[in-house]
Amino acid sequence: MTSPAPNILIVEDDRETRTLIAKYLRANDCRVATVQNGREMERWLGDHRADLVVLDVMLPGEDGLSLCRKIRTSSQLPIIMLTARGDDIDRIVGLEMGADDYLPKPFNPRELLARIRSVLRRHAVSFGTAPAAATLSFLGWTMDCRRRELRNPEGALVVMTSAEFDLLQALCERAGRVLSREALLDLTHGRSAGAFERSIDVLVSRIRRKIEPDPHEATLIKTVRSGGYLFTPEVAAS
Repeated sequence: MTSPAPNILIVEDDRETRTLIAKYLRANDCRVATVQNGREMERWLGDHRADLVVLDVMLPGEDGLSLCRKIRTSSQLPIIMLTARGDDIDRIVGLEMGADDYLPKPFNPRELLARIRSVLRRHAVSFGTAPAAATLSFLGWTMDCRRRELRNPEGALVVMTSAEFDLLQALCERAGRVLSREALLDLTHGRSAGAFERSIDVLVSRIRRKIEPDPHEATLIKTVRSGGYLFTPEVAAS
């Protein structure tokens, strides 16, 4: 990792798991804070800055999915969710709540570190190189690829996760071309991120809710049967 070291908040009620993660991440040049539940998480985030949250799904009190949704209503803070359940449906629910990545237990701490690095690279936080200066515009919408901000035609900022932004950027940069789910995975997550093709469908659905006039009758991001997705507007780059 490069300096400065990222600030990682671990939200995990199991002491052994919490200690193992913290010890490994600290040994790999991360600054780490740990809390046991959502109440402690909110208190910590109110007083400190985090670059990424590792959030367990099965927490006492308010669960991780609810906390993820709450964070995402006002922040693009990267979130990696942990769960003892590894079914695809659980991953999909986590992604729908706004998580950037999802790791089933048990896991190797080295894999978690790789996921953290991947998400932070995509989010351009703490290390890695920020994207080159570029603005992409379509139908009055503006994407600032350096600041990683999306603004609607009225100029209002639209909150997006890093995964959503990456996918929309990939679609905009290749407007008018049909992109398969496999290609979109390679352009965004990369094979090492452990993503799966169904996650692209989830992200497209979330983006449609934010940019489409009618998400149920999509006209900007069209589904191509047996093909993938097509971004239809003309895009201007500057």
